[in-house]
Amino acid sequence: MEEFVREKIKDKPINKRKVAIKILVAAVCGAVFAITACLVAAFLWPKINPQNENNTVVDNQQKETETQTSTESTETSSEEASPNDTEATLDYELTVQDYQHIQNELYHIGSTANKSIVTITSVQSDTDWFNNSYEIEGQGAGAIIADENGELLILTEKKTISKAERISVTFINDVVAEATLKKYDGNTGIAILSVDKSQLDEATLSATAVAQIGNSNTVSKGQIVIALGSPLGTSYSVLSGSITSKGNEITTKDNNYSVFTTDIVGSEDGSGILINVSGEIVGLIMQDYSSAGASNTLTAVAISGVSDLLELLMDGDDVPYFGIYGTTVTDKIADKYTVPKGVYVKEVVMDSPAMLAGIQSGDVIISVDDEEITSMSAYSKKLITLTPGESYEVEVKRQSTSGYTVIKCQIEAGVIN
Repeated sequence: MEEFVREKIKDKPINKRKVAIKILVAAVCGAVFAITACLVAAFLWPKINPQNENNTVVDNQQKETETQTSTESTETSSEEASPNDTEATLDYELTVQDYQHIQNELYHIGSTANKSIVTITSVQSDTDWFNNSYEIEGQGAGAIIADENGELLILTEKKTISKAERISVTFINDVVAEATLKKYDGNTGIAILSVDKSQLDEATLSATAVAQIGNSNTVSKGQIVIALGSPLGTSYSVLSGSITSKGNEITTKDNNYSVFTTDIVGSEDGSGILINVSGEIVGLIMQDYSSAGASNTLTAVAISGVSDLLELLMDGDDVPYFGIYGTTVTDKIADKYTVPKGVYVKEVVMDSPAMLAGIQSGDVIISVDDEEITSMSAYSKKLITLTPGESYEVEVKRQSTSGYTVIKCQIEAGVIN
């Protein structure tokens, strides 16, 4: 009876169709909501944060520009660059071996140029207190600078052969030949010796060479030079160094010459030449022109400044001489001191042709032989073309109470013995 009245309650069956419809409606509503939210955000964001949008655009443009520039630069570099350029940018540390190699190269240049170097020996006779005769020998260096008309012409200093009764020349292969003084300049002390080639055999002629004259006007401070001759008193030395100064000038009679100073150690009696790394002569070592305190380093007269003088001496001609110490009146000096342009005469040499003609200190030379003179260089170039013994008209401006007056003087060109 109890089993008859027991009930079993069953769940209500799920309507799957209705559930599916509800899920679909919810999904559609969610999608619509999401799309609506995105549209609203996209519409309102530029107004809410306009600066950020601009920055983003600018950043993107900059990135594009940088990328394009980098690409172009890379392409250009690839076109222009070469393996040598790449290697040149690499750092390189100079080793002791590299330095030794450079020294070897400089020594090789000097050794080759030594073929034109000769040792000059001068012999002078004298007597002692007991009337016994003896000979005094002096030595110096010279350079072969010409081979013409059956003779070798050798450049040296007059002091090397001062008062010599006999002059001999020793070539690089130790062959000795007699030499004669062809001509010298009493102003600078530059001399030219002559050696007759008939004294020399073929082996000696083959062992020697004529030195090439370079352009000393292109020499710059710090440039490497090589000293040959006997800069320290030893023949056929090869010393290297650099130019420490090229702006110095020495004032001599009728001329001003440029002088090189170097860091090459030399003796007070040193002689020889300076050459560049091409083996060309750029200076004549003349220690007499060393400045005070610089006698332990080599000083040389620039070779280009004496080129006209050398031509005269090699031809055996005398060097014309007036006898003034002068300086150029520049535009600045002319304006500041109201001095005419030309060559200002600082001093007149005693008993010189200029003094005998009436030239005075303070005069300004404005013309020589009807040629206008505007500088000391122009004066020197004109003077060296004159003939000793001939008379020439020289115009000067001389200061007076009423200003500068033009005065004409007749000067007979002389020679310094």
